[in-house]
Parts: sequence; structure tokens; C-alpha cells
Amino acid sequence: MSPILTIFLLIAGWLAVAGAMLWGLMRISRHHHPQVQAKPQDVPEKPVAGAASAH
Repeated sequence: MSPILTIFLLIAGWLAVAGAMLWGLMRISRHHHPQVQAKPQDVPEKPVAGAASAH
């Protein structure tokens, strides 16, 4: 086996293992930490045009 092929296989194997580990970590973190939905913020009412101010 040529040295170039050996180096290529080492790098390809390392990338395959790193990708599998990243996929597993992302899957576990998504499964064990559910997304918290933010409450919708109350929109303040717009003042009516021409209304008397309290000042």
C-alpha cells in the first residue's frame, strides 16, 4: 500500500469517527434537553389618536 493511500485512509477514518461522534452528541443533546418555547410578549395597546392625555 502506498504511503499516500495510507495517509488518505487515516484522514478519512478520522473524519468518519469525528462525524459519528458529533452526530451522536447532537442527537443526545436534542433528546435530553427539550427546546423551551418562549412566551409571546404582550403587545402594548396603541394610544388612540386625539385621546386626552393624563399629564
